Amino acid sequence: MLIHCTAYQRGKKLADIATDDIAGYLDMPDCFVWVALRDATADELARMQAVFGLHELAVEDANHGHQRPKIEEYDDELFAVMHLVEEKDASAPPEPELLPRDKEHGLHVTEMHVFVGAKYVVSIQNGFRQDLHAVRARCEREPKSLALGSGYVFYALLDVVVDSYFPLIEKLEGAIEHMEDRIFAHNASQSSKNGIRRLYRQKRRSTVLKHAVTPLMEAVGRLHSGRVPDVCDKSRHYFRDVYDHLARINGALDGMREAVTTAIQVNLALVTIDQTEVSKKLAAWAGIFAVATALAGIWGMNFEHMPELTWQYGYPVALALIAAAGVVLYWRFRKARWL
Repeated sequence: MLIHCTAYQRGKKLADIATDDIAGYLDMPDCFVWVALRDATADELARMQAVFGLHELAVEDANHGHQRPKIEEYDDELFAVMHLVEEKDASAPPEPELLPRDKEHGLHVTEMHVFVGAKYVVSIQNGFRQDLHAVRARCEREPKSLALGSGYVFYALLDVVVDSYFPLIEKLEGAIEHMEDRIFAHNASQSSKNGIRRLYRQKRRSTVLKHAVTPLMEAVGRLHSGRVPDVCDKSRHYFRDVYDHLARINGALDGMREAVTTAIQVNLALVTIDQTEVSKKLAAWAGIFAVATALAGIWGMNFEHMPELTWQYGYPVALALIAAAGVVLYWRFRKARWL
């Protein structure tokens, strides 16, 4: 579905045009055309390929989808894949094509494909619920920057995708901090299973974001240093800013993944400590009853000649001795903090 097809010249919008009129604007000096599509069909991509001369391998990747984030250079054309990550809509029907493990993190991952040449930008968003009209409005409000050409539009699209990661990062950090506090606020043995499940869910969420951020950061790094593609040369400082944001997000994700791993280990350690305390208490009581059982067993032997059998105070003295041994052992275990 076509969202818009707009021609720009020297940073100013010329007109919203029909796709049949694109060829006439491509011949104009300092002019480029931005075509935005949503869930493009194979026929629409074939039409764009015919109009702009898009590379067949890039078009094939866009048709198939399910690509890792990347930026590939084909002669004087760039093809970019970006992952758009957002919270799943709880009211939306379940997605049967997702595997059970993919449903655990509660994130919806879609792709944006962007073809960039000196005279054109073709952006395709697939399944992303967020409206990207704000990107177009932002570019048109900054004619000086837009005059840098199609590379600036590519930067603006990259920037809005990267900025969409920050709310997820903040929410993830808050959730992890909250769960870390809960580890020490509750009995670990009672809540360990649910706590570890929640921590692992956050780890999966961070992994989804990590898969979206790290490859893109590596790709964007080639757009501001070294041999920069011609279409991005005038906007290399903007791409450096995007790279800095991605590096910051990547560092935060590394820290959160380490924090989750540590939290899981601490949770398991607390469970082990609780189990050890229970074992010590059971061992202490077992020791107390073992002494009583041993004494009772000695006096319960059925031998005819036992000196205590005929003593009239033997029974109360035996009970007193058993009780005294139990009290002494109880005091010793309490002093050793086993009870």
